[in-house]
Amino acid sequence: MPNLRNTAAAWLEAGTPAVLVEVTEALGSAPREAGTRMLVSASRCEGTIGGGHLELKAIERARRMLCEDLGAPQSAHYPLGPALGQCCGGAVTLAFSRLDGHAVAAWPPSTPRFVLQLYGAGHVGRAIVRALAPLDVRVDWIDEREAEFPSDAALPANTRKVCVDSIEAEVRDAPRGAYFLVLTHEHDLDLRITEAILRRGDFGFLGLIGSKTKRARFMHRLESRGIAAATLARMTCPIGLPGIPGKEPEVIAVAVVAQLLQVCSSADQASASARSAPTSSTLTV
Repeated sequence: MPNLRNTAAAWLEAGTPAVLVEVTEALGSAPREAGTRMLVSASRCEGTIGGGHLELKAIERARRMLCEDLGAPQSAHYPLGPALGQCCGGAVTLAFSRLDGHAVAAWPPSTPRFVLQLYGAGHVGRAIVRALAPLDVRVDWIDEREAEFPSDAALPANTRKVCVDSIEAEVRDAPRGAYFLVLTHEHDLDLRITEAILRRGDFGFLGLIGSKTKRARFMHRLESRGIAAATLARMTCPIGLPGIPGKEPEVIAVAVVAQLLQVCSSADQASASARSAPTSSTLTV
């Protein structure tokens, strides 16, 4: 959870005794990877190390530490087999430590799954922002209409509101490999933003809301403006995973967020494969 570190800092500031539970090793088929954290107090839990019986045992152990006022860190190894009533087949090692200032200071910064520029604060834009709120992503939410945004207090922690007149100019500020969703209230504005993104060419994903007819019209106009066919082919329109019917903003948002996560996962797998590929060598006889 992207806000778990903030929760840890808030609990510490409030004087709430808590135990930090961390997966230090994950072998085989395990529910969460090494580095996953969970906070446990006498009455609350934040974050998850994977659920199931493993998590129940971890919570019990953490609360024993609190009840017995144990300060020394502990470690425990859990095979995920019949003994825990789980069939994952792997094993995890968990570290248990009292939450203190050192733990918060040493908490490694999280790297967002992706950076998204979301153009449009209408119904679908708002639904997408809500769907992304629990995820470890960074969202720049861009619109020229101040009244369409919720109050600053209602903005998710991972979202930054950008209200400017020339919103297509924001494209240049996105980092290399950023994701883009274009769903404004005007087709001409969609076209200008989409053209700016395509001319950059270094995007990780470009999604344009609309029908197949809108895609065909945009393709024709953008091709006439000199955008290469190979670059145009990378534009996704309509947006959202296929096979999910429904035009309600919330349904569209679920399909779009699932698509973004799918694209991100494919990119991560391709990057991992490239890193692990053997390098060619020249044999001298």
